[in-house]
Amino acid sequence: MTAPPSRPKKNRALRTGLVVLLLALAGAGTWLTWSQLTGSNGAAAYQFASVQRGDIEDVVTATGTLQPRDYVDVGAQVSGQLKKIHVEVGSVVKEGDLLGEIDSTVYLSKVDASRAQLRNLRATLKDREAQLALARIQLRRQKALMAEDATTQESLQTAEANAKSAEASLEALRAQIEQNESSLRADEANLQYSNILSPMNGTVVSISARQGQTLNTNQSAPTILQVADLTTMTVQTQVSEADISRLRTGMDAYFTTLGGQGKRWYGKLAKIEPTPTVTNNVVLYNALFDVPNDNGELMTQMTAQVYFIVAQARDVLQVPLGALSQIRPLRPQGAGADTAGDERPAPRMRTAAEAGDGSDAGRPGRPDGERRGPRAQAGAEAGGAGEAFRRTGRGPREGMQAATGAARQATVRVLRPDNSIEERLITIGISNRVAAQVLSGLEEGDRVVAGVATAGGNQPGGQPGGNRPPMMGPGPRL
Repeated sequence: MTAPPSRPKKNRALRTGLVVLLLALAGAGTWLTWSQLTGSNGAAAYQFASVQRGDIEDVVTATGTLQPRDYVDVGAQVSGQLKKIHVEVGSVVKEGDLLGEIDSTVYLSKVDASRAQLRNLRATLKDREAQLALARIQLRRQKALMAEDATTQESLQTAEANAKSAEASLEALRAQIEQNESSLRADEANLQYSNILSPMNGTVVSISARQGQTLNTNQSAPTILQVADLTTMTVQTQVSEADISRLRTGMDAYFTTLGGQGKRWYGKLAKIEPTPTVTNNVVLYNALFDVPNDNGELMTQMTAQVYFIVAQARDVLQVPLGALSQIRPLRPQGAGADTAGDERPAPRMRTAAEAGDGSDAGRPGRPDGERRGPRAQAGAEAGGAGEAFRRTGRGPREGMQAATGAARQATVRVLRPDNSIEERLITIGISNRVAAQVLSGLEEGDRVVAGVATAGGNQPGGQPGGNRPPMMGPGPRL
């Protein structure tokens, strides 16, 4: 009789079969998942951004404060008690309006005393004039008598001395009167200074003295209040030494304020002060420009985020800066440069698969232009676009409205219609921290690699990922 098969051997074979089946299923699932995530060409492993049109600016940023362009610190010219202040902060005043009063009792008494003394001197002047007239009459009489030998020589000499003395006394009195008149004018001026008047049209922006306060002008002129013309404001910014060389007088600038909801105020750079300020070993230069403030929205000491426009362009193609690599100066090819009107895109770069097909395209010694390497052809076309850009200040189909920076070359990876990725050499112009202007090599709507996809990231043909840098657009403009 034959013995039955061993049960442990059957269980071991069953377990082995199950393990093999599970491994096969796991491998198939992994392969399917990888194929769905990456595709045959790996395009889904990236995030893409579309080439779009918009405005772009290359700016130097700085922080500044607002100050009135014209203002006056109104002080007291005479000492005394500040009797009354006729204005308050925010009052609109005109030149000559009464701002405050200083107790004028002492100055009024000085004026009255000077006037009384002046009247006394003028009365004395009349007496001296009468004495001079009498001395001249006596002198003429003595001369007539001497002609008839009816008087002595001594009497004649006495008459002459009396006349000269009267004339000298009269001149001294007249000088004294002039001196007293000058003192009276000073006393009257001090009396007028007790009324503090506005020196200009403007607004009272601060009051530093208090009613009833005693002011002492013997040491320094105390400031009572400040009057400013708020119709024109000056923006004072501090620019670092690394950026000051990019600024030039007359360049456009604008700023925004806290709570201004992005509203821009525009002006032109008026002055760069040559003497810097050093704070914590940081060298900063003051740059100033004026802006109108007719509606009174801008106020003193407001904080301003300032942007000095180094270059700008309107309605141009833009590509995210993160999509660019190998940025370098433009090197035009003299023989193969395109004309200014050539709008052909730069030839695409070969993919990795095409590079390994054994083709000898682009090898040295090939006279046929069609057999040149893609880099040489792309460089020629980019060089022609850059040369045209330098001559005309305009790239293909770019409606530029301002001067731009020097053209450069960069490499991007572009998504093709078959979901494969190619490298392409393009020409760029203005760039900032977000995007770069495309002069040639890309068309509107082209999709470029902007980053590596994450979980839930982009799929080919989808929208740009959530971490794509936004295109810079202009805020509201006055």
